[in-house]
Amino acid sequence: MNNREGYIFWRLAYSFISDYGYRVIQLFENQKELWLEKLENKKAPVIRMLLHDLDWSNAMQRDIEFAAANGERIRKQIRKNELNVMNIYVSKFPPVDEYEHRIAKPFVFPQGNKTKVTSILLANEQFVSGLSKISEQVNGNIQFSIHDEYSEQEVDELKKSSLSLAGNKLKAEQELLFNGKPFFTYAFIIIQLAVFFWMEINGGSTNTSTLIKYGAKVNTLIYQGEWWRLITPVFLHIGFLHLLMNTMALYFLGTTVERIYGRMRFLFVYLFAGFIGVIASFLFSSNLSAGASGAIFGCFGALLYFGVMYPKLFFRTMGVNLIVVLGINLVFGFSASGIDNAGHLGGLAGGFLAAGMTHLPRKKKLWQLVFLIASIAIVWFSLSYGFSASAQSKDEYSNLLLAEDYVKQGKYDQAYKLLKESEQQAANLSERTYFLLSFVEIKKDMLPEAKIHLQKAIQLDPEFDEAYFNLALINLEQNELQQAKMNADKAANLEPTKEQYTDLVNKINEYLEGSGKKN
Repeated sequence: MNNREGYIFWRLAYSFISDYGYRVIQLFENQKELWLEKLENKKAPVIRMLLHDLDWSNAMQRDIEFAAANGERIRKQIRKNELNVMNIYVSKFPPVDEYEHRIAKPFVFPQGNKTKVTSILLANEQFVSGLSKISEQVNGNIQFSIHDEYSEQEVDELKKSSLSLAGNKLKAEQELLFNGKPFFTYAFIIIQLAVFFWMEINGGSTNTSTLIKYGAKVNTLIYQGEWWRLITPVFLHIGFLHLLMNTMALYFLGTTVERIYGRMRFLFVYLFAGFIGVIASFLFSSNLSAGASGAIFGCFGALLYFGVMYPKLFFRTMGVNLIVVLGINLVFGFSASGIDNAGHLGGLAGGFLAAGMTHLPRKKKLWQLVFLIASIAIVWFSLSYGFSASAQSKDEYSNLLLAEDYVKQGKYDQAYKLLKESEQQAANLSERTYFLLSFVEIKKDMLPEAKIHLQKAIQLDPEFDEAYFNLALINLEQNELQQAKMNADKAANLEPTKEQYTDLVNKINEYLEGSGKKN
């Protein structure tokens, strides 16, 4: 084989790498067989090139089968359902016997029928037609002049240029994907583990009072000025399973984000996403909440921003898997109960915004100011609305949650003050708030007020057995025996299995019988 075929081989390889974005995935030791990849190209995601004299067509057939087998291995590695391989032969002459039927149709790998090899021959006078077929496969127009003779130096320089270009592209991609070594990811994992075990030995991580004590998100306390609860929930977890799931997610996602963005950028992304996640939960959920989920979804957001900046590299490496995992998490979040979806979505948006503000290393920073202004505006308007009187008036459940915790601790004065504020602010209180308020008033020996609030609770929920029971106790205390009997009977009829209800009915009947005999 003269140097013309060698030149054609490497000139074609250079065009694939330089003009069409293919990257080298395999180069055989003899440097006469080259495998290239560009998964975005549906027609030819993988190219195999062979510089070899083809003497007989049966040898060509065996080589096509070999190419199909190797293509099948690649298909399994990249987890594609189907794979098209463009198989290019560069030869001085075509096989001496009939070979056209070997390459007339694509060869399909027999095991699974998922890898298809389309072979093209560049030999002798067939260069022009061969380049035309190749151009069609890569959706381009590959043309270059071909002389009869080339020196070994020319071919060697072209080969070095092709491999150097491929190496530089690979190095640039590696620098993008491995900009830094994880540090803060492991630090956050250690912190959340330490906080969890500290909570476990000081009341339990599922205990509401413990969660509130150590910084869980409670809207009422944020209204009262405990602003640090907009970030401390990121480091708390409710139960071991919650901790385990978030720790695993942080390990896999956090290390990836920190490698791409670097330590300080990751630190900002994680904390800002967690902060935005808590703000979103503060705005749209009255429930107590805690966990690193918002910050972890922020890692998803940062990786999506990376995908916007480098879509080809993103989809070639992590893109499809990342989007599938994110989709599964979102679907699970909306289909299961007790999950703070507002915090998840807020964290996702926060991570994307934080990535835009910090931007990627060695990338032009034209959009940083836009993301910064947008982030400041979002935080400002969100907190302005969250602290507005109209938003607070709708947040009855948060007050109820905190009041219940005060009651458990015997802090009746604080519970009473909080519940009376809810009564004054809210246009329509729930029966649970009226009931708890009456309970506190009973503890404070405010029976007339408790009686009124129990009656309001019953008006809202005529099936509220506990309210009837407590009202019967107040009636009994105020010597209203007939009213007490009616309310006690109602409670017992609603929940006949509760012994305290039937015991109270019997007690009231005894009083009535005694008073009847006395009269």
